[in-house]
Amino acid sequence: MTRSIDDLTERDIAKTIDHSLLRPELDDPFIEDGCRLAAEYHVASVCVRPADVSRARAILDGTDVAVGTVIGFPHGNHRTETKVFEARQALADGATELDMVIQIGALKSGRDADVQADIAAIVEVAHAAGAIVKVIFENAYLTDDEKIRACRLAEAAGADFVKTSTGFAPGGATHADLRLMRANTSPHIGVKAAGGVRTLDALLDVMALGVTRIGATATKVIIDDFRARKAGGPPPGVAAPTVAGPGTEGGY
Repeated sequence: MTRSIDDLTERDIAKTIDHSLLRPELDDPFIEDGCRLAAEYHVASVCVRPADVSRARAILDGTDVAVGTVIGFPHGNHRTETKVFEARQALADGATELDMVIQIGALKSGRDADVQADIAAIVEVAHAAGAIVKVIFENAYLTDDEKIRACRLAEAAGADFVKTSTGFAPGGATHADLRLMRANTSPHIGVKAAGGVRTLDALLDVMALGVTRIGATATKVIIDDFRARKAGGPPPGVAAPTVAGPGTEGGY
């Protein structure tokens, strides 16, 4: 069942959103404007490219928006030592949330111990610095059995979240995958939907499935829509219905 906005506050919605600024062609002004938008709407975090962490931290210092970045992105098949170096640098630059991609090839090869050790190495570095780790599976490439194993390996390694996708694979978050991930992780593990959640209704739908974070580029659209509905008006960009005058029908 879809969550009702009557039971939610704007903060509930905003703090579900990681505002995503990861596309390779984004220039400095776009990143900076995105960070300012994230601060204006009080989202949970921005998720920026590793080279942008310092810039994002400078803009968001003193706000309630965390700075996140990606590790081993987008393919995951880096050596663990490389991921650890990347994580340490991101933390030194000011990141407090790390979204890491698993070693997809290792998982598909049945090398579960290697996958768990890879995740655990990042978790150890992050948790020592008070940061959290979200583990990206890239579900478009995985079978259901592999997704379930990934959930269990991520939890065993101490991860804080499991996450569907990078947004750069052929598919993003699906309801079936989100149900599967929620069913195969303990309640204290967060579930993040990434790829395809672009509207308030889509966000409400995945929240009803147990999702606690989403990766979004449509942050402004989503929150502006929430504000409009809470105020009893039409969604942004939709003309208000004409008040019925004499001789008209179907007015509101």
